[in-house]
Amino acid sequence: MRILALVPGGIGDQILFFPTLDDLKRYYPQAQIDVIVEPRSRGAYQTCKYLHDKSLNTIAFDFKKRNGLPDWANFLGIVRDREYDAVISLGQRWIVGLLLWLTGIPTRISYSGDGDIFLTHPVPLNPQQYAAAMYHDLLKGLGINDPCPELQLTLLKEDIQWADKEQQQQGIKDSGYILIHGGASKLSQAKGLDKIYPSENWQKIIDQLQQKQPQLPIVLLSGPEDRELVSQLVAACPGIKVISPPDIGKTSAIIAGANLMLCTDSAPMHLAVAVKTYTIALFGPTDPEKLLPSREQFIGIKSPTGKMADISPQTVLGKIFSA
Repeated sequence: MRILALVPGGIGDQILFFPTLDDLKRYYPQAQIDVIVEPRSRGAYQTCKYLHDKSLNTIAFDFKKRNGLPDWANFLGIVRDREYDAVISLGQRWIVGLLLWLTGIPTRISYSGDGDIFLTHPVPLNPQQYAAAMYHDLLKGLGINDPCPELQLTLLKEDIQWADKEQQQQGIKDSGYILIHGGASKLSQAKGLDKIYPSENWQKIIDQLQQKQPQLPIVLLSGPEDRELVSQLVAACPGIKVISPPDIGKTSAIIAGANLMLCTDSAPMHLAVAVKTYTIALFGPTDPEKLLPSREQFIGIKSPTGKMADISPQTVLGKIFSA
């Protein structure tokens, strides 16, 4: 059986789709699955075990680009050539349903909406739940009604070894550490979503942590999109350390080794959930109930105003020291 999944969105969306892949493979263990994903998010599958056992393949397609007719024609040509038995899509717009119909795939599953006429199995959309469970609902189109499995990912041996070496070099291998990720993606910023927690607030939190738990190092998780924030905190907070993993697998391994992950609503938050690291995440305009599973080890702090800056450092510290 050949199954196609259309999963637009960022790294976090791909990680949240992993439980759906897990149940697909559980019910169809011999299936070959192809996932069409935006180029910026393809690296998420470095942590997917099905990519490494060759039962899953990723195909890059830029859904966000203003694609012309030649782009869509090429897309349809690629899909038709592979002769899929079923397609699952996260989209709800009628144009998505039309696109699926044009592929000629016999079983077409997506969320119910204006494009139902083009689908063989429309599934009701329930956005008032954890996003991974919402994605998992699409499997109802295949008669799979099991509860959504927990997020999990695969850490490669080389990624674990890289993280161990980095921890040794930073002198935090034996002590453990608090990991802080304060950034957000450029896409979130472009959408006008306030997901940046101010550096002065982070500084107050770090200062208190260093005073009350001086034996536990604080490490900043740095990427290309939050270098300015990291440089500000390094200048303001003596003694903190910085780790800059080059890819998602090594980022996941560093997160897995932390005693606590302190972050904003971002892709590393979903990685922390998947590796079961105790996590406290800050939310501005987004809803923690939809983006964090209901588990004691994952705590969401929602801004009272929807603005990230309006979460007080005292509120964050209260959650940390009561954990």
